[in-house]
Amino acid sequence: MSKTKQTREEALAFHMEPRPGKFDVAPSVPMTTQRDLSLAYSPGVAVPCEEIAKAPETAYDYTNKGNLVAVISNGTAVLGLGNLGALASKPVMEGKAVLFKRFADVNSIDIELDTEDPEEIIRAVSLMGPSFGGINLEDIKAPECFIIEQRLKEMMDIPVFHDDQHGTAVICAAGLINALHISGKKIEECKIVLNGAGAAGIACLELVKAMGAKHDNCIMCDTKGVIYQGRQEGMNQWKSAHAAVTDARTLGEAMVDADVFLGVSAKGAVTQEMVKSMAPNAVIFAMANPDPEITPEDAHAVRDDVIVATGRSDYPNQVNNVLGFPYLFRGALDIHARAINDEMKIACAEALAALAREDVPDEVALAYGRKLSFGRDYIIPTPFDPRLIYTIPPAVAQVGMDTGVARRPIIDMQGYAQDLQARMDPSAQMLQGLYARARQAQATMVFAEGDDARVLRAAVAYHRGGFGRALVVGRTEDIRKKLEEEGLGEAISEIEIVNAANTRHLAEYKDFLYKRLQRSGFDQKDIHRLAARDRHAFSALMLAHGHADGLVTGATRKSAHVLDRINSVFDAKAEDGAVGVTAVLHKGRIIFITDTLVHEWPEEEDLADIATAAAAVARKMGIEPRVAFVSFSTFGYPVSERAEKMHIAPQVLDQRGVDFEYDGEMTVDVALNPDAMAAYPFCRLSGPANILVVPARHSASISVKLMQELAGATVIGPILTGVDRPIQICSTVSTVNDILNMAVLAACKVGQTK
Repeated sequence: MSKTKQTREEALAFHMEPRPGKFDVAPSVPMTTQRDLSLAYSPGVAVPCEEIAKAPETAYDYTNKGNLVAVISNGTAVLGLGNLGALASKPVMEGKAVLFKRFADVNSIDIELDTEDPEEIIRAVSLMGPSFGGINLEDIKAPECFIIEQRLKEMMDIPVFHDDQHGTAVICAAGLINALHISGKKIEECKIVLNGAGAAGIACLELVKAMGAKHDNCIMCDTKGVIYQGRQEGMNQWKSAHAAVTDARTLGEAMVDADVFLGVSAKGAVTQEMVKSMAPNAVIFAMANPDPEITPEDAHAVRDDVIVATGRSDYPNQVNNVLGFPYLFRGALDIHARAINDEMKIACAEALAALAREDVPDEVALAYGRKLSFGRDYIIPTPFDPRLIYTIPPAVAQVGMDTGVARRPIIDMQGYAQDLQARMDPSAQMLQGLYARARQAQATMVFAEGDDARVLRAAVAYHRGGFGRALVVGRTEDIRKKLEEEGLGEAISEIEIVNAANTRHLAEYKDFLYKRLQRSGFDQKDIHRLAARDRHAFSALMLAHGHADGLVTGATRKSAHVLDRINSVFDAKAEDGAVGVTAVLHKGRIIFITDTLVHEWPEEEDLADIATAAAAVARKMGIEPRVAFVSFSTFGYPVSERAEKMHIAPQVLDQRGVDFEYDGEMTVDVALNPDAMAAYPFCRLSGPANILVVPARHSASISVKLMQELAGATVIGPILTGVDRPIQICSTVSTVNDILNMAVLAACKVGQTK
């Protein structure tokens, strides 16, 4: 798999646009009328205040406390960057807050405390207890982090969790359970060597000991060597607690006959000679970031039998904290827990390990572009596995209830799991799947409009994202200047610039075009102008001759103009079977609206074709289609000749015997709202529709643009389907991300039916 690359400019732009930072705060109640404001604030707010004063536990009922976590740091150990201070840690803490929301629908807010005094931090955080359902400490250096966490756990009646310690430990433990399962070893019999006696290392060793590892079978090392009983130099009370009785004094000596190596230290700390000295079927967790203690390639070069995990996403078996902390807090919050204890952490690790041993659903394999099955290269679930949200929190919650830290036990655990499943945003899973498949495809993509800064940035992002080659149509000097203006001057060497002036294929292109258009009123001069001067036609000619794998265009011209130019090279008219399908993503829902590009006024047969094309697009994007033919009438009422074709189109599909759900005609609320649909028990859809086939292109365009402008929906498309080669046409208001998404769709051949 191709490695990805991000530059400083891209990182800064990501955190600056469209607004500085990474999240907003949005109200969850109406705030439009005077009545709304009176209920939200004075005088209506007095009522819940009085209730909470009488019964403090009702704060979980009347406020957001039960789904709110504070991410707190003083910036003394920011990532691998060291002590940058509280203010410079804010981007990391904002990032942690959005991960809580993205993976477990936990609301979170970051708080940076400008002090290195543990007592000041302890006092500040302890005073915030009423505001939050949990506290996530982050990037606080050792040994202060141990003192701060322990004291806060004693003082506060909500979970306090230092993720640098326990998050790493939980995922490490999950992977270790499965690695030992494969190697046929028991944890209580294993010799375990840990390198790195900081917060994460100590937490890892404490958790594996809680799971059964024997004290003197565990050897901890730091930069000065083995931590043995009697050592004086560089010691503290936390290291001393793990001092072992051993004759080993160096990491190399400790590694001899070791069954397990756990590394949270530094690049290159483990040598191939050390790997050779380990016991048969050894387990190596080289978790140093960004570079592991030893790479899987180097370890496997000297040993075939070792199981290797790292902290990196570009190797198998990634030890990634995002597999743990969102779901630990989700389970803890949902039982109004007083703490996250060791039993809950072990339950999380065991649930993760069990999930990795189950069959991997097709949609997860689709997201990673390869089949995943339990074994040496798959011992930990992938971060985008949709089962995590409804598998891990129930396990954590159950153990929390069993160990007495729950204020409000969950009675219906099966119903709870279903509620969790409903929290997930399927659009994120869909896009992740497409991006992974695109990286596997390594398609050469033509970006037709090299004179547009958005297109150039998208082309650079395509290349740096590891998706494949980016060909940009334009003049070299113009593109160089625009890249420099965008702060991407060095990217000129990463993209490939093409145009009619420097291609050796122009004569071939013109000959092809003349044969195709000579009976449509085009003479040789017209053909030359089209092939040599029109970038849309030129790019389509490149694609038609196999000089690229996909094409993205349309960011600078109206779609009708671009489609006309595409039609000079390909058959992309309504009668050729071309259809435009637009995906609208909003509040965790994905709705496809069609036809948004090709058919001006489709009849019933056309509508059936459009539905079939849209269903194929949905399936290519990992979504099982449910089609509604929408109108202003529902199942024949009110009667109107305008709605007649929407009534007949499902009957056309009946005759064709298609293999997806469909029904109609119906209004949009019946199609999308389960309660409205329930009034029509004969409706053949098993749930809300996810594909809306509309009566005409103008209604499709109005629907999409209303959702985009008024609701703030994310729009992907129109996705062009039914054309021989992957071509995607952006809108003129596309952002860099929109253009990149269209390139990814083209790389995945989403519009291809063959």
